[in-house]
Amino acid sequence: MTFNTKGRSALMFCGAALVALLATSAQAADTVPATADTTNPDSTAVEQVIVTSQSETRSAVAMQAQQIQRVLPGASPLKAIQFLPGVVYRTADPWGNNEQNLSLFVHGFSTQQLGYTLDGVPLGDQQYGNYNGLSVSRAITSENVSRVTLSSGAGSLGVASTSNLGGAIETFSRDPSAERGFTVRQTVGSNETSRTFLRLDTGEIAGGFKGYLSYLRHDAKAWDFDGHQRGHQVNLKVDRETEKGVLTFYADWQMKVEPNEDATAFGNQQTTAAASYTPYTRPFLYPNLAACTSNLTGGPGTPPTAQGNNFSNCFSAAQREDILTYVKYAWKPVEDFTWTNQAYHHYNFGRGIVAGPINTAGLPALFATYYPSLVVGSNTSAATLTNIANLFGGSGNAVRTTEYRINRTGLTSTAEWTLGDHQIKGGVWFEHNESAQQRAWYPMSAANNNLSPYDVPRGKKVLTQYAAEFYVNDIQLHLQDQWRVTPKLLLQAGFKSSLQDATGKFPINQQNLPTVAVPVHYPTGSIESNKWFLPQAGLLWDATDSEQVFVNVQQNMRQFIPYGAGSNFYGFSPWSLGTQAAFDLFKQTVKPETSWTYEIGLRSRHDVAWGPITGVEGQINAYDVKFSNRLLNIAPYSFINPGPAILANVGGVTSKGVDVAGTLKFGSSVQLYNALSYNEAKYDSDYQSGTTTVNGVATPVTVATGGKTVPLTPKWMNKTVLRFNQGKFDAQLSGDYVGKRNVTYLNDLSVKSMMLVDLQAGYTFDMPADGLVKGLRVSANVTNLFDKKGVSTANVTSNSGGYTAYAQAPRMGFVTLSADF
Repeated sequence: MTFNTKGRSALMFCGAALVALLATSAQAADTVPATADTTNPDSTAVEQVIVTSQSETRSAVAMQAQQIQRVLPGASPLKAIQFLPGVVYRTADPWGNNEQNLSLFVHGFSTQQLGYTLDGVPLGDQQYGNYNGLSVSRAITSENVSRVTLSSGAGSLGVASTSNLGGAIETFSRDPSAERGFTVRQTVGSNETSRTFLRLDTGEIAGGFKGYLSYLRHDAKAWDFDGHQRGHQVNLKVDRETEKGVLTFYADWQMKVEPNEDATAFGNQQTTAAASYTPYTRPFLYPNLAACTSNLTGGPGTPPTAQGNNFSNCFSAAQREDILTYVKYAWKPVEDFTWTNQAYHHYNFGRGIVAGPINTAGLPALFATYYPSLVVGSNTSAATLTNIANLFGGSGNAVRTTEYRINRTGLTSTAEWTLGDHQIKGGVWFEHNESAQQRAWYPMSAANNNLSPYDVPRGKKVLTQYAAEFYVNDIQLHLQDQWRVTPKLLLQAGFKSSLQDATGKFPINQQNLPTVAVPVHYPTGSIESNKWFLPQAGLLWDATDSEQVFVNVQQNMRQFIPYGAGSNFYGFSPWSLGTQAAFDLFKQTVKPETSWTYEIGLRSRHDVAWGPITGVEGQINAYDVKFSNRLLNIAPYSFINPGPAILANVGGVTSKGVDVAGTLKFGSSVQLYNALSYNEAKYDSDYQSGTTTVNGVATPVTVATGGKTVPLTPKWMNKTVLRFNQGKFDAQLSGDYVGKRNVTYLNDLSVKSMMLVDLQAGYTFDMPADGLVKGLRVSANVTNLFDKKGVSTANVTSNSGGYTAYAQAPRMGFVTLSADF
């Protein structure tokens, strides 16, 4: 694959120029900080591209509703933050909703090492096939988001998360309007896209209540295969504000089906005989059911030898249904005291489906374990494969489902009390989660033709491979004090406690792992992991009326993952280990991952008179993160027999870097935003995995990761947004540059840098004040404007020599019509 890096030097020059501007801005005239107008999501005012917090002792930046929708109407809030400094966000669809191939990194920390909330409700760690939450896009419709905030170094102490190791992403829903209204938004465009959004605002009604009800229907064809991303979503929010407090109720229901493709394998991840077969994408064959069978030319139920690991499955999909609701009351009995209580519940039922050949990835050995009478000679003999194919309906394909259930209920309670110069905050978060996972296999034949990416498999199962159940209690406590020492100096200090009690069991255990000759089983047991004191301290100094200096130090911990029988998509779980002995060894020897984050920065805002430049504002911050007790699946040296993979601490990571972000204002019509980021995340040490025989003696194998860069974390990134408005017309040109990314632990392979550019333009019509239509707007978006090709998301699958990757989506165009009544 090739990548275009033209424009890199220009972007670096812009970043360097911003550094110089920020350095000299202290000499400019003082100003009153400007605030963004976020009351109208369709306003043509040139709102800030990003909003920098002026009250935090840490780096905290936000994107408002207008900017999220300018990225692309309906874009995921996580997609929108790709323009914030230090963030890498890639996914195969332009909205950023596809969860299978999502890649998110912030300062070297990956998706599952960050914390996520919606209005304070924890959303889990965003893993594909999640066990403790749901994606932001499934929790709220994009058009109902008011803002999303990124704390890139460390989230605030009260963020409800067990994975907040490297920062927090907090999303907030819009409040109901005080005026009655009805909103319609329709988006159409490339690949048969149709996105319909409807929202009814009640305005203020009897008793001081106001609320809204919205409905979303999304349907878009995949750009490289015949599969449709389809979904429905309903949001309801009601609130009532009185002198003594605010009562809020929120509910979300969503159901979506998202057909997936497989990643392309490169290097030693590809079969040796097919090393030259590397398609740009790996689309599935459905709805061409005949090809699902006729394409198996390598033998009974076997894909073509020439394609190796890069064969096409019949189909693959993620099916998800969620119900999320909360009720919150912020009680203010006296002026300086607020006590906020929030109860929430989340229920999820979903599955991942793959319909593909029976003779791949060691499946014949697995099936033979459950049906030994099918074996004739060896597990992979033609006679055995024919028997297995007949067991699954005769097509040579089988349908595998990984079924998920989440049933969690929680409570957050936070008190805030202002006592003179002190602002004291404290609270507790409790959650009880009963999750379950099950893997089942179904036949695929002409008689069982209801199986498709869009349907729930029905009929008789061939086998249930395993079924796991988990019972998890999480408790988080926090307490902090913000002391206003002087009018210009704020000190903050506090701590949190993270406590988890997790129990996992397997009502149906896998009879034998396909890669181990000796029968082994997934373990059962409980793990308590408690960290009572995770400290935080910070300083905020108003050096001038326009400059702020902030300093922050904080320790965080990521709890173990309570998930059964899987580690590819879900991180590394103790209950995925192949023997009870390995699980017991883990309990005795392994510690949760922790991090220390040190951060210092400067914020600046000024009105200036530098020719056409009328304003400059921005932030520069430097950070140093010490990530300890990194968890990794490794091969044992010999202390367990039989010897499955074990989960162990393998050292730490040191991440250092600088973010510089700023905005130049050219009058009231033009803004130029640029963010330059440098990050160096390296492993602190080597680790040992497996053994080799030297002179007849078994010797541990050393994997030389010490000093190597953490894969998928680029050193250089640059974000640029040029915004223009004139009267009723507005336009935006956005650029996202991501530097070279290593794709192996030993850094011997990498994917090249790439610059993606998007274009947006819109026009808001003048409407009669007394007319039926109160607002009318049309906008157009072009994603990947220059139609760049290359790697969107890469997966690290080897220490060296190989990796898998998803392709970058091509140029697409969309038009959105918005009407307010």
